Amino acid sequence: MLGLGTLARKVFGTPNDRKVKSVRPLVARINALEEEFQALTDQGIKDKTAEFQRRVQDGGESLDDLLPEAFANCREAARRALGLRAFDVQLKGGIFLHQGNIAEMKTGEGKTLVATFPAYLNALAGKGVHVVTVNDYLAKRDAEWMGKVYGALGLTTGVVYPYQPEEEKKAAYKADITYSTNNELGFDYLRDNMKSSKEEMKQRDHFFAIVDEVDSILIDEARTPLIISGPSQDRSDLYQTVDKLIPELTEDHFKLDEKSRNVTFTEDGNEFIERRLQEVGLLPEGQSLYDPESTTIVHHVNQGLRAHRLFTRDQQYIVRDDEIMLIDEFTGRMMRGRRLSDGLHQAIEAKEGVTIQPENVTLASVTFQNYFRLYEKLAGMTGTAATEAEEFMQIYGLGVVEVPTNRPVARIDEHDAVYRTAREKHEGIVAAIKEAHDRGQPILVGTTSIDKSETLSELLKAVGIPHNVLNARQHEQEAQIVADAGKLGAVTIATNMAGRGTDIQLGGNVEMKVMQALAADPTAHPDEIRARIEAEHAEEKRQVIEAGGLFVLGTERHESRRIDNQLRGRSGRQGDPGRSSFFLSLEDDLMRIFGSDRLDKVLSTLGMKEGEAIIHPWVNKSLEKAQAKVEGRNFDIRKQLLKFDDVMNDQRKAIFSQRLEIMEAEDLSEIAQDMRYQVIDDLIDQFMPPRSYADQWDIVGMSAAVLDKLGLDAPLAKWAQEEGVDQDIIRDRLCESSDAMMVEKTRAFGPETMRSIEKQLLLQTIDAKWREHLLRLEHLRSVVGFRGYAQRDPLSEYKTEAFALFESLLNSLRQDVTQKLVQVRPLTEDEQQAMMRQFLDQQRDAPAAVPQPTSQPQVAAAAPVLAAAGFDESEPASWGNPSRNDPCPCGSGEKFKHCHGRLE
Repeated sequence: MLGLGTLARKVFGTPNDRKVKSVRPLVARINALEEEFQALTDQGIKDKTAEFQRRVQDGGESLDDLLPEAFANCREAARRALGLRAFDVQLKGGIFLHQGNIAEMKTGEGKTLVATFPAYLNALAGKGVHVVTVNDYLAKRDAEWMGKVYGALGLTTGVVYPYQPEEEKKAAYKADITYSTNNELGFDYLRDNMKSSKEEMKQRDHFFAIVDEVDSILIDEARTPLIISGPSQDRSDLYQTVDKLIPELTEDHFKLDEKSRNVTFTEDGNEFIERRLQEVGLLPEGQSLYDPESTTIVHHVNQGLRAHRLFTRDQQYIVRDDEIMLIDEFTGRMMRGRRLSDGLHQAIEAKEGVTIQPENVTLASVTFQNYFRLYEKLAGMTGTAATEAEEFMQIYGLGVVEVPTNRPVARIDEHDAVYRTAREKHEGIVAAIKEAHDRGQPILVGTTSIDKSETLSELLKAVGIPHNVLNARQHEQEAQIVADAGKLGAVTIATNMAGRGTDIQLGGNVEMKVMQALAADPTAHPDEIRARIEAEHAEEKRQVIEAGGLFVLGTERHESRRIDNQLRGRSGRQGDPGRSSFFLSLEDDLMRIFGSDRLDKVLSTLGMKEGEAIIHPWVNKSLEKAQAKVEGRNFDIRKQLLKFDDVMNDQRKAIFSQRLEIMEAEDLSEIAQDMRYQVIDDLIDQFMPPRSYADQWDIVGMSAAVLDKLGLDAPLAKWAQEEGVDQDIIRDRLCESSDAMMVEKTRAFGPETMRSIEKQLLLQTIDAKWREHLLRLEHLRSVVGFRGYAQRDPLSEYKTEAFALFESLLNSLRQDVTQKLVQVRPLTEDEQQAMMRQFLDQQRDAPAAVPQPTSQPQVAAAAPVLAAAGFDESEPASWGNPSRNDPCPCGSGEKFKHCHGRLE
């Protein structure tokens, strides 16, 4: 008998079905226009774009009104430029994206082409559209590939990538459609808000963004904020000394909580480490770890313990070129340039014996949640979003719509096979791979870490099965390995398959084969090459289909169901046959940490034989519950991070908008005057309190403060003795005196120079104060959690104290700007001549100095410096590993931090 819910869905359809049905009339209208747009010339298609732009920008027509015509024009342009005619389901996906939803589309359904429709329509508004991808390779590939469509429509395309020349990046942001990674967009936003003039800023309006692999970017990576930092003092010795102590700790000295990824010392551990720290001289005799003065050393010992116990080589990071490279746990890729904060990265460097880079101080930071919420409209695409629909709606206001596939999915998803031990599981995996390989079925094997993929690789080598391994070590060959994964008998081991970009096509990827053939023989005719390869491919595809299509074999369940679904979704694209299966053991991390003990008891009760696996739907349900628990915990972590960052975000917006106003303003004298008057008000309130008599005023203190803060030697004692003088009269006189002084200063410098000085001083002071404020907020975050023990809500405490700190920032900002402006003065003629003599002396002495790599560079270089051997402007890996103060390897003669290593 059917349940009421099931019966209702059969009659009325699911909410998702109703959404999909609702756009059918729009798709019908687009299809009805197809013949009309097919009749247009190539120039006619571009003319249509110009017409649409006029109707939106000048005629006030809405983008929704233009949708059918714009989509029809875009479909025709794509057909001519790429030979691809969008299916109806792709048009539906495009409509949902334009409406500000997440379109969940299975792998192989052509999401890259889908994005062109809403991107084109929204670009007609003239405010720019950002298409966001998970890595630089995809951003460049998609910009080049889809750029042909936009070019045929008369629009410009740009691509943004790391270490891009300034002018090129600025031009990319000015394009109608800009492709970029989420990291680069976030960092450029922060860099823009550290610039000193509007002309140097690169990003324009945050109008509309389409995020590819939206779950990976807005959920998986949202736990970590983007931070731009600068180096602080070198503390290598401290890290190395602490690192030598950590291996001496025993299991009794600390507690390891793998669920929350945290390590804490026990009482015995505290006593032991305190004694050892005193012995090595890091903790003064008589000082306890519990003393306030010990906070820093305790922090470093904790980070050393975390580095040893929670971070494993070839799992969370790899060592390459004397550097610790972090690995993205969701994509398995190296994150070049990304470092762990709070001294944790340095602790790992000490553990691995590589060069310890200086710790960093935060210059600017933002979370992905708050960056992407800047956009007026946001949309996303992925193959797996339904499991996180609640989070997308709560955080970003994004609905999730499952777009039906163009052809029915023919993949067979088998139940999980659970073994008692990892050894038995590996034997089962190798046997399953061998069986499928012998019949020519291509196999994609998914692992959760690099070391596990390499362990499996060794097992396959032992039984003589040829295979490819795709992980952070083979990052450069990624596209080729993925393209070959669907060939007859191919075996591919992949650390993670999210956002790989290249489709796994049965029989191999035709486009990749054509490109390789043309590269091998440039004289060959492209059409002949393509015809031959397509014929060979058709035969190989037939054989692969007979063998059962792509077999996806998961070697472990991931913490998130989405990651498993992404792996599974690689098989059965566009109605192809395929199958998927997961092989698990009770020793897997997920099963060990989150799985129920009941499962182990059940397996023991069944009296399973060696090498036997249990396969049952109940096991799947038990695993899904474990995964849902982890997903819920991670959602809570992200929500908590966002609640705290929202406090800072309001302050960030206020500071950034203030900076923008200052950069745009031609004349800041009024702002400077307001600040000066406010300082005068504060001084009067402090030394001449309201409702006090003249004989109660602190005239001596006031006089010293006025001289220090305002540069005025005012006769306050004389004024105070005058009949009828009150605070308001003294305030007016101080304002008049300070105004007269600034008028004289403006005359001395010249109005234009004075305006420039005011602007630069304001911006520099705001930036310095904001950096100090960020550091204070970091320290506040690290201690506010302990308020919970006193029954006080840490978030409320954080909000209250962060607001007080922000008020303090604004007060000190006014004082500093006022003080600096009154102190600035033109150089006298004698001072100018002295500076010139000093400069000429340095110039004369420079050739005699023997250049040393570690010495401080002189004011002017004595001779041109050659670039380091193998230096490549576009490849940071070729720059070596210079410290911030070393000469730049490009040969400019400047310090690395002022040249290629500068923080933008």
